[in-house]
Order: sequence, then C-alpha cells, then structure tokens
Amino acid sequence: MSADKHLQSWQERFEMAEAMQPLLGKLYRNQGVEVVVYGKPLLNASTIEIIKAHRLVRRHVGEKLRLRESFPFVQALSKLAVKQCKVDIGKLAVNYWRDHTDVSEIENYMAKELADAIDHADDVAPRDVVLYGFGRIGRLLARLLIERTGRSNKLRLRAIVLRGGKKGDLEKRASLLRRDSVHGPFNGSVEVDEENNAIIANGTYIQVIYANSPDEVDYTKYDISDALVVDNTGIWKDEGGLGLHLKSPGASKVLLTAPAKGAIKNIVYGVNEGDITPEDIIVSAASCTTNAITPVLKAVNDKYGIENGHVETIHSYTNDQNLIDNYHTADRRGRSAPLNMVITETGAAKAVAKALPVLAGKLTGNAIRVPTPNVSMAIISMNLNAETSKDELNEYLKDTALQSPLQNQIDYTDSTEIVSSDLVGSRYAGVIDSQATIAEGKRAILYVWYDNEFGYSCQVVGVMQTMLGLTTLSLPA
Repeated sequence: MSADKHLQSWQERFEMAEAMQPLLGKLYRNQGVEVVVYGKPLLNASTIEIIKAHRLVRRHVGEKLRLRESFPFVQALSKLAVKQCKVDIGKLAVNYWRDHTDVSEIENYMAKELADAIDHADDVAPRDVVLYGFGRIGRLLARLLIERTGRSNKLRLRAIVLRGGKKGDLEKRASLLRRDSVHGPFNGSVEVDEENNAIIANGTYIQVIYANSPDEVDYTKYDISDALVVDNTGIWKDEGGLGLHLKSPGASKVLLTAPAKGAIKNIVYGVNEGDITPEDIIVSAASCTTNAITPVLKAVNDKYGIENGHVETIHSYTNDQNLIDNYHTADRRGRSAPLNMVITETGAAKAVAKALPVLAGKLTGNAIRVPTPNVSMAIISMNLNAETSKDELNEYLKDTALQSPLQNQIDYTDSTEIVSSDLVGSRYAGVIDSQATIAEGKRAILYVWYDNEFGYSCQVVGVMQTMLGLTTLSLPA
C-alpha cells in the first residue's frame, strides 16, 4: 500500500468514527443504550478510542473489523426502539458479515437479534446516590457516574458529604474534580454554585453537605430519598459504624469501598454479586487487590484447581502513608512513601475467601508499597491440582479474558514492553501479563496488573448497580 493509501485509509476511519460519536451519544442519553465493541465501551469515547476498539477485534476473532463494516449497525440501532441495554455491535457485525456480503439485511438482522430490548418497558425508577467522602476513590466514582449523565441514566449522583466546610473549601473540592495528577483533566465542565453549596458537573447538580458523622445528615432536606450511600472514607468498617448512615433520613443502603469486618458481605463484581439480595442493606466492595486477584483465581481454580498459593502485592503508595518520614501508627508506613519500598500487610489474600469460599485457608499474602502513585501488581504463586504449561495456561486465560463471563473483569496482554504507567485508566479489575507467566507441572505463577484506583472504581459501580437492581440486559447473548 502506498503512503497516500495509508493516509486515505486513516482518514476514512477517522471520519467514520467521528460520524459514530453523535449517534452513540444519543443512543445512551435518550434510550439508555450503551454501545460496546467486544466489551470495550464506546460511551464518551474519542475518535481514536473508537478506532482502537475496532483494532482490538483481531484479538477475539483473528481478523480486524473495519469501521465501515460496523457503522451501518450503529445507524440501524439508532432507528430501533431499543431501550435500557448494552449492545455489542462488534459481535453483531462480525457474526453478520460471516454470512452476508451486503448491507440490505442489516436492519432486519438487528431487529431479530435485539428483539428482547425493543420496546423494553422502562419502568425502573432512577435511584439516588450519595458519596460519603470525596478522596481518591470518591472523585473517580464521581467521574464514572457523571460520564453516564442523561435522561435515561438510572444511577444518579445527588450529593457528596464532607467534613470541614472552611472558607474556599467548595472551590478546592471542585478543583480536585477538574484536575487529577494521575488520571488527567475531567472530561467536561465543572462549575461551583456558592450560594447553594453545590457543584455542577456536565449538568449533574451535586449537593455538597458538611457533616462530622454519618448519622448527622437529613438527606430529605435536599430532595434525596431511598439513597445508596457509598462510604469511601474507610473510617467505619463494621455493621455498627456503617449502620450509622441508615439513621440519616433519606438513606436506605450503604456500600463500603474497603474490606468490611464481621458478617458483612464482601462482593467482587463479576464473581459473587449474585450473593446480594434485596434484604442486604450494608455491603462491601472489598479492596482493589481482592478485586484484581479474585476473578483470576476463580478462572484458574475452575479449570485446574488450586491446592494452595501466595499473593505478593506490589502496590503503589496511598494517602495512608507519609510523604516524608513522620509518625504513623502502623509499622513502616511512617517512612517516606516516594523514597522507599515499604513492606506492609494486606488482608487481600484472606479476603478472597469471602467472595470465593472454595479457596478458604488456601492463600497467604503480603504487600510491598512502592514509589509510584498508581497502578499495582499482584504476583500470584500457586500449587495446582492439575498439570499445565505456560502456553496452555496463557491460552486459557486469554480465552477467559475474551469470551467468558469474566471478560469485563480480566484483561490480557502479550506485550513485551508494557509497564505500569500504560495501565493508568484501565477499567478492568486485573490485567494478566502473559509474558511473565511461569508454569511447569503443577506449579504456576501469574503476574496481574491493576489500576488500583480506576479499575477498582469501575468494579464498585458494578456493585452499586447490583445493589439497586439496575442490572442491564446485554445483547447479543
């Protein structure tokens, strides 16, 4: 192909992606339809991200999907009365072009494949969400909730609750939402309503409430009712402490973004969210590390069986550590986080058993905090019940990441050049680094990357949706 043809091909793809964007936006805002390509979300995606999503189709089916081949499916989708579902146009297009050579039957094909979602009764009322705390996870949850703003959105961020309230606090909170040193600028506009003590982000009106205790707030004063309160402070971790939220009028359920103590269910979305019942009013989304390793451990255990193992977490530093040496109640965490590797404990390995009881008592774990601000790695060393090899294990995990029910939790890379900063913004719970896999006989070691902030926050949103009964129909099945 000549240089001009390469440029012409790129121009065609770019223009097709640009033409897709308004259709994708209207489908979500007006009909609650989220479009994906083999699981890769296109909601609010840039033209480049749309092009990349199409290129990744080769990983799934061995051949690329051209935008000119998928664009007619987006057009057809926009003409159908489809509501409140997730539609994978990548799978639809690939399946169609295997048996067809022209576009004449696409609309009929789409109507048949999406019949379950056409004129789907939209009788689920939107639910209110309150973020109690607005730190690293709180602000990323806000970004994820705001990106879904629209008339059809069922998960509505209504308020954030903070301690303090000093002069200038509101603008500083808004500024932290606008700009992030790790995840970059907020995708949109953020305004401050000083008079009413609120932040307005992409049209989402977020009431800012100041309180020193979970039971001090009357949410009904702000027209908030039956709300899910997401506690991301990490201060209260047992039923007694988290139960204080339920004493506040307008709050009906609580989700903790940290491992819980006692009998509270620890949920890893994609693994055991089916354990959540309508009667569960306090639930934990476990930890970032537990979310990263549990789906992978489940996949391995399902095929090979795990006799025992050890998880070593190489974890980026967090706000719980000191920038420079200073007093800290925990061992070693008082030493400068940006200057040291710091050995510390983690309960992630034991917490796996709460989500995956079959592994109870089989895992040990430890952690090393390292001088990076985000993205961590779990090294999972296992003794298996069946023999395998590096190639066999990698092939199985690749198929799991692409085709299984865990495809939204597990990603897979065969890059020989990937490093931690490449994974910033990953929406997966964990990403298997296949080049580092070690397997021989019944012994296996896996290296799993994870964005301990953003990837975990995506998992939390999944738990939120499950708690509120807002599960989405995914098509094709």
